[in-house]
Amino acid sequence: MDQQTNDLIKNEIENNEVCLFMKGTPDAPQCGFSMAVSNILKILEVNFKGVNVLENQNLREGIKTFSDWPTIPQLYINKEFIGGCDIIKEMYESGELTNLLKDKNIKHKNK
Repeated sequence: MDQQTNDLIKNEIENNEVCLFMKGTPDAPQCGFSMAVSNILKILEVNFKGVNVLENQNLREGIKTFSDWPTIPQLYINKEFIGGCDIIKEMYESGELTNLLKDKNIKHKNK
């Protein structure tokens, strides 16, 4: 991965408490998995930044290298990689995601 892509990823993660690397945008997701994670964050009323990896092929491949995670979407909270769609769905359903948001002082709505 080139330095510019690495810097872009780091910048997004460092400057957004909750950052979702996804296909499409929160208002117009381009895949079901990205839509699912985006919707969970919306249900919880979490303020998050959606980063569209489809706009930049280097970013699309770079985020996989950066996190050492093969799929998109990828959720970061307070600079920490949390996981992809399946993990986020499980965490949401078990209440673990709400607890994590609370622990990290991220404004959200309890479900």
